[in-house]
Amino acid sequence: MLSWLSHVLRFTFRVSRGTAVCLFLVSCAQVTPPGELSLKQATAEELTALLRQREAALHSMKGLFTATVRGGLIPISSRVEGTVYYRRPNALRLRGFTPIGSDLFEFVQVDDLYKLRLPTMGRVLIGHQSEIAEMGKLARPFQLSIWAVSGVLGTGMVAHGETVKLVEAGERYRLDVYAAWNGGVKDPMPVRRLWFDRRTLLVVQEDRLTVNGEVDATIQYEDFRSLDDPEGRPLPTKAAMVPPLLRPFKISLEDGHGRGSVQVTFHEMVLNQTVKPEELGQVS
Repeated sequence: MLSWLSHVLRFTFRVSRGTAVCLFLVSCAQVTPPGELSLKQATAEELTALLRQREAALHSMKGLFTATVRGGLIPISSRVEGTVYYRRPNALRLRGFTPIGSDLFEFVQVDDLYKLRLPTMGRVLIGHQSEIAEMGKLARPFQLSIWAVSGVLGTGMVAHGETVKLVEAGERYRLDVYAAWNGGVKDPMPVRRLWFDRRTLLVVQEDRLTVNGEVDATIQYEDFRSLDDPEGRPLPTKAAMVPPLLRPFKISLEDGHGRGSVQVTFHEMVLNQTVKPEELGQVS
């Protein structure tokens, strides 16, 4: 009798131990893999401060890119190799080249002034940013290009005086940005929407809106890479939530009116090095 009871107890122990091992393995299988990041919590004020921190971390930029245009947005070429030069606070130069390396276009912006030079068309346009619509059919593709580059530079995000509203949308945060002055409108419409990935707190999408609240253009940001500051500038006193020099190397723009798309892929990006005056060009 005792030997039978001992056999039963040993069998029960082995079963229990096996069950415990199975439960342990199941629980391990349910643990979030190390590569998957949990969703972060942030307030509208923290995200606004984060955007300004990323903008302030970038003083200059030199880059090589390829732009692919679809839908007839630009009448000169559907694929463009180009360069971009930028220096704070508001000096920008974009150049595009033909497949054999000759100039296709040059766009220079200094403060509110711009110059567009089109050697293949024999045209030079000079004016103010507020008058960019006078460029006619060329206005739209260059406006989209400026928006794309602004997303890389961190400019044009949330300016002082603008107000924001944060909306939680699953794995993303949506930050609605309202103009600094709304003329006393009771229910103002946002001018931009910034979509943050809650795992990284990076802006992965930006919607540019019309005065009626319709989507004017949607910009997607991908392939983020960390870039070092060659001058070793220290970070702001408060610890950064993500590296401030993490920048997207792929930008995709969709025209909100169905008129086409632009995809910009950077091959090289150098930040915070000296940009010579001749590299920035001249407006006059």
